[in-house]
Amino acid sequence: MSEKTRTPATEEMLASMDKYWRAANYLSACQLYLLDNPLLEKPLSEDDIKKKIVGHWGTVPGQNFIYTHLNRVIKEFDLDMIYISGPGHGGNAMVAQDWLDGSYQEIYPNITRDKEGMQRLFKQFSFPGGVPSHVAPETPGSINEGGELGYSLAHAFGAVTDNPTLIAATVVGDGEAETGPLATSWQLNKFINAKTDGAVLPILHLNGYKIANPTILARISDEELTKFFEGMGYKPHFFMAGFDNEPHASIHARFANLLEQVFNEICDIKTIAETGVETRPVYPMIIFRTPKGWTCPKHIDGKKTEDSWRAHQVPLASAKDTHEHFRVLRAWLRSYHPEELFTPEGQVRPEVTAFMPVGDLRIGANPNAN
Repeated sequence: MSEKTRTPATEEMLASMDKYWRAANYLSACQLYLLDNPLLEKPLSEDDIKKKIVGHWGTVPGQNFIYTHLNRVIKEFDLDMIYISGPGHGGNAMVAQDWLDGSYQEIYPNITRDKEGMQRLFKQFSFPGGVPSHVAPETPGSINEGGELGYSLAHAFGAVTDNPTLIAATVVGDGEAETGPLATSWQLNKFINAKTDGAVLPILHLNGYKIANPTILARISDEELTKFFEGMGYKPHFFMAGFDNEPHASIHARFANLLEQVFNEICDIKTIAETGVETRPVYPMIIFRTPKGWTCPKHIDGKKTEDSWRAHQVPLASAKDTHEHFRVLRAWLRSYHPEELFTPEGQVRPEVTAFMPVGDLRIGANPNAN
């Protein structure tokens, strides 16, 4: 990890990151629903929408938010980082991220970074002859099969073993956290040598619900969570967003500051290890609370959708069955303002990715995951 002087995120950078997050969310939502009309240049029609909607939304916007900010610290700290998506039901999130940073086209040249490639990206998702709805081995930058919930931390700790410069940022779903393998994997920090191994940053994504039930860790107090994870040998940092009307600029600024603090702590651990001190360090982790399905419609058919189990899979199982559902989908997709994020030709506007790392520092292109 670089020892260069680091500067706080500027307002311009935070604005760029918010556009990037919106772009990732737009691409992720459109993968669920659209066959055509990728930029919504013409009025959305029934022919533009898939007949059968298969996939997941609930974990996606939170993962896109985390991924956006990891991109910034990779560049700022000069990090060698992989990303492990534990709640891998959100396969559309990592595919969207890979398309935005260009790594997807490098592996799949037919999925170009323009309007035609975007249309193919949307159509192929969870579609016959296309790509799975879960984060899968063929997803650039992924070493974890997201559909097999419970193995993310084990894969992360295995990846950093004997790889002292590697950071494995690992999002753990709160439903995933209830599985036996994951509950045991918290203990793997006991096997890490800070000098000869890399570091794992667990990010527990508490969005409150599994497919149809509340989750346990989202229903206990911060005090109890603190005691639990301190007992496991971690230093928990709490972050909550999306439950009030806080401006996005403020949310981004808070999380950027938190990530800087967390990676400074990891830097300190690695620096101390280089001196030969052999005490077992206490690594930081993040407990990340956001609404399930953050940024989707708050209510559909009069029923709570965002921040409920109804957002776990697809908030609108069919957008064609009623005129009202069609209207809701149209308004939801337009809420990300794709015209601000992409050119009329479907290319990503330069200001959207201005803060991003390049080359092998891109998560989707990291050699450790490919």
